[in-house]
Amino acid sequence: MDWGTELWDQFEVLERHTQWGLDLLDKYVKFVKERTEVEQAYAKQLRSLVKKYLPKRPAKDDPDSKFSQQQSFLQILQEVNDFAGQRELVAENLSVRVCLELAKYSQEMKQERKLHFQEGRRAQQQLENGFKQLENSKRKFERDCREAEKAAQTAERLDQDINATKADVEKAKQQAHLRSHMAEESKNEYAAQLQRFNRDQAHFYFSQMPQIFDKLQDMDERRASRLGAGYGLLSEAELQVVPIIAKCLEGMKVASDAVNAKNDSQVLIELHKSGFARPGDLEFEDFSQPMNRAPSDSSLGTPSDGRPELRGTSRSRAKRWPFGKKNKPRPLSLSPLGGPLPSALPNGPPSPRSGRDPLAILSEISKSVKPRLASFRSFRGSRGTVATEDFSHLPPEQQRKRLLQQLEERNRELQKEVDQREALKKMKDVYEKTPQMGDPASLEPRITETLSNIERLKLEVQKYEAWLAEAESRVLSNLSRHSRPPDPPASAPPDDSHNSSRDHKESPEGPPSEDSQDTPIYTEFDEDFEEEPTSPIGHCVAIYHFEGSSEGTISMAEGEDLSLMEEDKGDGWTRVRRKHGGEGYVPTSYLRVTLN
Repeated sequence: MDWGTELWDQFEVLERHTQWGLDLLDKYVKFVKERTEVEQAYAKQLRSLVKKYLPKRPAKDDPDSKFSQQQSFLQILQEVNDFAGQRELVAENLSVRVCLELAKYSQEMKQERKLHFQEGRRAQQQLENGFKQLENSKRKFERDCREAEKAAQTAERLDQDINATKADVEKAKQQAHLRSHMAEESKNEYAAQLQRFNRDQAHFYFSQMPQIFDKLQDMDERRASRLGAGYGLLSEAELQVVPIIAKCLEGMKVASDAVNAKNDSQVLIELHKSGFARPGDLEFEDFSQPMNRAPSDSSLGTPSDGRPELRGTSRSRAKRWPFGKKNKPRPLSLSPLGGPLPSALPNGPPSPRSGRDPLAILSEISKSVKPRLASFRSFRGSRGTVATEDFSHLPPEQQRKRLLQQLEERNRELQKEVDQREALKKMKDVYEKTPQMGDPASLEPRITETLSNIERLKLEVQKYEAWLAEAESRVLSNLSRHSRPPDPPASAPPDDSHNSSRDHKESPEGPPSEDSQDTPIYTEFDEDFEEEPTSPIGHCVAIYHFEGSSEGTISMAEGEDLSLMEEDKGDGWTRVRRKHGGEGYVPTSYLRVTLN
């Protein structure tokens, strides 16, 4: 069934229907366009939302990025961002494949429809013109027939009239004959016109208009099919991104399962572990006893075996105390936990014990220092701390990690420069063998620059290695004190050379003179520290290198054999003697001891 046969007389209906079809196509294009704008706005809002919640700092500079919770949240943000990208892809596909193509197709359909209806109206106009000509010839034939009949009646009446002249009769007969001839010609013209109109009308209704209607039908069916395909593109654009969206949702599920509470707790420990030992117990200050009493066997500074502890090799090696000779006493340096520093050594346990009566020392200290308990407030550190290149402003454990990170970065840069130097050398060899490929001299500046970078990086690597070794020794010493917390040393006070540098930062006055650093405050008790010659009670081997920077300590190299002069009495220090002379204290954790 086709329109030309079944709807041959429904020209106006077909005109309205085809126009409605094109209007529907335009309506769908507009709908998809607005849908595209919705998708684009949705994707834009999603991306703005993701950008709002993304961290402002890079991941390598953000310590929170090491927690699985933060990593999962960032993964979810990334998946949402990818989801927004898929919405943008849907909008793009709809815009290109539906809006643009269907809008262009609609214009083509409108132009084709216009041509078909122009052709139909032209055929109708031609048929109407033929019908008008037929009507005109018909009216003329009718008029001529009446006039011929009238002329014939006039001629017959004159012919019967006896009063009429012969001339009048002849004239009337001629007029009747002329009118009869004109009527005959009008009849023939009318017949010819009628035949022509019937032929044109048959062609119009059975051939011309059915063809036009069939063309309109084909056009409308093609438009409907294309519109149906456009409907399918709407769902196809969604189906294309369904696998990717499913992966995004799966990634969100994986991110949610990746949260590891135990691991986050361990990460927090690794990030903020200071490496400091816990503060020791505060000593009892017995103010009921005389402040300046002579040391006795029951004194806190006397060992339990009754023998005075041996320190130094002569009286010239005077003991160093927490305070030098200054007009005003300066406060005792405090550890990060609020208590007194157990040692002046940056990488060792507390200094050896002193034979000085600790009650007298504490009495003097209490006059110038206000005791305070260690609190968690001291863990926060100073907000005004200035960052240093060796990260010495950080706790030992954090300093070691940062130095290790910097060392790895320098090694990577060094390896990159070495690889670049090798590549430049190979290129130079190629240029020397085949000069047409390039000038070898042009590579000299780059080779020189690479060598300079390598030397610079090697120096930096050595520098960071030295700092790392020092930091690791500090961590090891703190770990040894942490595993077995020693009693506060009562034999040898901290080295004044180390405290003087600290006092230089803490005291508004200038650093004490060299004489004040080397001269002890109290010399009346020096006779209590005279050494007694003893024989070794064993031997030991140094496991680590130790730089004896405090008074009463000695330096030792890794692997060095030493004579054991006195065992550790629980304060973390052991007295040893070197083979080439020299005796002093070293950290017990740095030794492998064998007793005789």
